[in-house]
Amino acid sequence: MKIEQINSKSIDEIREEMIDTVTCSKSDIFRIGEQCRTDYENMTNELKSIKQMMVKLNEEGQQLENQVLEARVMLSEVSMNFKKYSEGEVRDAYEKAHQLQMDLSINWQYKKQLLEKRDDLERRLIGLDETIDRADQLISQISVVMNYLTSDLKQVGKALENAKAKQDFGLKIIEAQEEERKRLSREIHDGPAQMLANVIMRSDLIERVYREKGVEEAFSEVTSFKKMVRSALYEVRRIIYDLRPMALDDLGLVPTLRKYLQTIEEYHNHSKIEFVNIGLERRLPTKYEVALFRMIQESVQNALKHANACEIKVRLEITNAAITVLIKDNGAGFDTTQKKPESFGIIGMRERVDLLDGELTFDSKLGKGTAVLIQVPLNN
Repeated sequence: MKIEQINSKSIDEIREEMIDTVTCSKSDIFRIGEQCRTDYENMTNELKSIKQMMVKLNEEGQQLENQVLEARVMLSEVSMNFKKYSEGEVRDAYEKAHQLQMDLSINWQYKKQLLEKRDDLERRLIGLDETIDRADQLISQISVVMNYLTSDLKQVGKALENAKAKQDFGLKIIEAQEEERKRLSREIHDGPAQMLANVIMRSDLIERVYREKGVEEAFSEVTSFKKMVRSALYEVRRIIYDLRPMALDDLGLVPTLRKYLQTIEEYHNHSKIEFVNIGLERRLPTKYEVALFRMIQESVQNALKHANACEIKVRLEITNAAITVLIKDNGAGFDTTQKKPESFGIIGMRERVDLLDGELTFDSKLGKGTAVLIQVPLNN
């Protein structure tokens, strides 16, 4: 009797465990199948986008190859008849050839990365398709088993949800890291990499000038050379600062902006940067402080680097309901009626302001400077 009771108890325990296991397994498989379908759709769209980008890159690459060939012919002509060309023409020929070669190399690298990503997506799509079919078959089989194990359904364990949440969080971190690496890659390519390439060419040019035009001309080139090196050093320091100013976490947006703009003004001693805060000087949520700092930083850098502005005014107003930022400069400006591809910096600014449900507007005219207006509502 006692043995029968023990066996009965064991069977009941096994039955409960089976019900729990089957229930959880069915839920897990269903979630996996749904996630696979979502991933399949997302990957299909991503694959389509990559193929479109590859077509565009191939067209750009063909154009660059033709331009590189023409630049090499010109460079060969300059090298063979060095004395017939002025120093500026020689330098322009070298810089143009190097720039085109760098652009072609970047184009090739992008195509290589896209090709690898395309192949990887196609392989993953095949695997996802097989997984979806297998998941559907398992769901049908489990439903048959559940008909024999009639019982109240158990809730799906929270362990899977926690694991899924951790996985999503980890993927978002990885995605953010990759985006930051892309941004740094572009920054280094457009700044220090270009400058260092010019340094190498200018060093070769100094030797020629010394041999052919004498010491005075060589000293003049050395002076220009030193300015270029200082500029490259500043770009490196700026990129390091761009990674993450610690003062932003410790002190907040207003003090960090004040210190940052003061530092930029010291580096660009030919430019005057005025910062005015007419609103509340209080801490904001991290996402607001980081996004606003980055957008102001990008606007100031554009005014200095591309518009050659000598006066920049940054006006910040923080109220309980909204944040308003106005960045004005007296630089070269641009024609807003002309449609042209936006730079990575402007695209990044638009993405940041969209995440905050704000608005970003540009007002600019050739020769009359640019005004950038950022308006962000505060959700209390």
